[in-house]
Amino acid sequence: MKNSKEAFSMIELVFVIVVIGILAGIAIPKFAASRNDAQNVRAKTTVAAVRNAISTERQKRILRGDFTNIESLSKNTNFIFDTFDATDVRVIEYPIRGCEGDKRGCWTFASSTYTYRLPGGTTNIDFQLKGNRFVCTSSSTSCKKLE
Repeated sequence: MKNSKEAFSMIELVFVIVVIGILAGIAIPKFAASRNDAQNVRAKTTVAAVRNAISTERQKRILRGDFTNIESLSKNTNFIFDTFDATDVRVIEYPIRGCEGDKRGCWTFASSTYTYRLPGGTTNIDFQLKGNRFVCTSSSTSCKKLE
C-alpha cells in the first residue's frame, strides 16, 4: 500500500490569499459607499414622512375649523419630529441618537432648525417649518440630495 499525502503547495496557498485580498480591496469601499447611500435614503424617507404628516395634520385641522399654523414638530429633547405643537398628536417618533461630535447620518434640532448631517462629508442640510411646510433652507444643491 502506497503511503501518499496530498496537500496544497505553497504557491497555490499564496495565490488564493492574493485573490482573497484583491476581492476584499474591492468589496470594502463598495460596502462603505452603500452604507452612506442607505443613510441618505433613510433621511429622504424621513423628510417625506414628515411632510406627509404635516399635510395630513393640516387637513385635519381645516376639517375641524382650526386654521392656525403648525408651529413646531417637537416638544421633547429626546425625540425629533415627535408631536405637533404642544399636543400629543404624533408626527413620527424619531429618537435623537448621539449626533454630537463628528458623527454623520443623523438629525439634530436647534431653535427652529432641523439639521441633517450627511454621511461621508462635511455638509449639513437645514430644514425649517414655515407656513405649514417643511422646507429646506440650505443651498439648492444640498437640498437636492434629500428631496
